[in-house]
Amino acid sequence: MATVELRFSALPEHVRTARLVAAAVARRAGVDEAVLDEVRLAVGEACSRAVGLHRTNGITAPVKVSLIEEEKQFSIEVGDEAPHAAPGDPAAAVAGDDAETEEDEMGLAVISGLVDDVEVKAGQDGGLIRMTWPTAPPPVPVA
Repeated sequence: MATVELRFSALPEHVRTARLVAAAVARRAGVDEAVLDEVRLAVGEACSRAVGLHRTNGITAPVKVSLIEEEKQFSIEVGDEAPHAAPGDPAAAVAGDDAETEEDEMGLAVISGLVDDVEVKAGQDGGLIRMTWPTAPPPVPVA
């Protein structure tokens, strides 16, 4: 299992770099060429969401991105350190900004539309979006 880790300051201008690195590593891992645009868009959306959460909550810690190459699959994890309320928590409705919540939900909807295998975890210590794509087996050398 090969893993590439990125950490970047929560600034919008760094999202593009994360997208480019993710696409390059996905290509090397064997993700189908036709899916690479979806990888770029999903990573961009997840990283933009994390950047927004960090900036809104005044968090100076970096956004974390892990690019994980496993047998037959490639995963990308984007982590933030923003506190997330549990779904349906009445305190979240009082404390949260409705426009901010809608934007967050829209970002997750976009990611879910781009990636078939998505897992979202969120808690008081931060959140994690894990996106997974299948990879093609490496070509067999011809003798």
